[in-house]
Amino acid sequence: MTRGCHAGRFEDRGVEQMQDMSVTDWQSRMAALGEEFGHYEELGRAHAALFSQDAPVLLVTFELRNPLIDSDEEGLPLGYRIAQEGGWSSLTLIAEDATWFRSPEVYAYFDRLVDDGFFEDFDRVVFYGAGSCGYAACAFSVAAPGATVLAIQPQATLEPLLAGWDDRFPEMRQVSFDDRYGFAPDMMEGAEQGYIIYDPLERLDAMHAALFYRPNIKLMPCILAGGRIASLIARCGQLELMIARACEGKLTPRVLRHIYRDCRKNISYTRNLLRAVDAMDRPYMEALVCHHAAVRLKAPRLRKRYNKLVGELAKKGIILEQA
Repeated sequence: MTRGCHAGRFEDRGVEQMQDMSVTDWQSRMAALGEEFGHYEELGRAHAALFSQDAPVLLVTFELRNPLIDSDEEGLPLGYRIAQEGGWSSLTLIAEDATWFRSPEVYAYFDRLVDDGFFEDFDRVVFYGAGSCGYAACAFSVAAPGATVLAIQPQATLEPLLAGWDDRFPEMRQVSFDDRYGFAPDMMEGAEQGYIIYDPLERLDAMHAALFYRPNIKLMPCILAGGRIASLIARCGQLELMIARACEGKLTPRVLRHIYRDCRKNISYTRNLLRAVDAMDRPYMEALVCHHAAVRLKAPRLRKRYNKLVGELAKKGIILEQA
C-alpha cells in the first residue's frame, strides 16, 4: 500500500468538512474507514476503536471524540492522520469525553488484542496521549511490551489514597483506578522507553510526573509550557513531527529538547514567560522580554507594553530606548 493512499481514497467519496456533522454521521464514517482499512468497533456507549493496517509500525493513540468532530481535519483522528502520512498502521482509542478510558469494555478489547497476539505482528509500537489520554497511553502500554510511550501531562492515577491532592477532577472520585490497567507508572514497566512531558511549574502535573520516575522513563520538563502543552506544541507545528519521530525510532531527549526550544518562539510561551516575570515584580526584566518578543513576533501589543514599561522605568532613573 502506497504512502498516504488512505487519505486519497477517503476523499474520493466526496467527503465534506465535518464541522456540521452529528455524532452518528461521524461514527458511520469511522466505521466505513474501519471496514475498508482494518476495523472499527464500538466499546460500550462511551468508547470506540479504529484500526487501520499498513506497515509493521503501529501508532496507538488515545483521543477525545468531540474535538475530532469539531476540528478542520474532516474528523480524522490525529493518530490516523500521522500514520497515513508516514505509511504506518494506526490504532486509535476514542472516548466521548475525558473518561481516562476506565471502562470494562476497553479492558476487554485490550485483553482480546493480547490474546490474539495483535501487537506481536508489529516491529515497533508507539503509544501517545495527552492529559487523561496520556494516562491511558501509559496504562494500556502494558499490553505491548517493548513499546515506546510518549505522554504529555499524564496523570499517574486518580485513586484518592494515592492522589487525593489532585482536586481538579472531582467527578472521577467514584471511578476505580486500583483495578486492572490501573496505576499508570507500573503499567509502563515493560516499555522499552517512556517520555513524560510536563511543566514543572504546574504543581499538580509535576507531582504526577514524579510518580512516573523509573529507569526506563525519561521525565522531560518544559518550563513555562503551561497547562496545555499539547496545544502549544501543536500550534508550533511540532506535535505531529514529535510523534512521527517516535514512530521512526528517532525520538530522544535531545530531539524533544530541540522541539520545545522551537516552541518557545510561540506567542503562548511568551505570554507564560511574561506572567511569570510580572509575578516576580521585575519591570526591567519584563521590559527586556517584551522588547525581544515584540521584535521577533512583530506583536504591537507587546511593543506598546514595552514602551509603557520604559516610561515607568525612566521615573526610577533606568533609561531604555522607546521601540
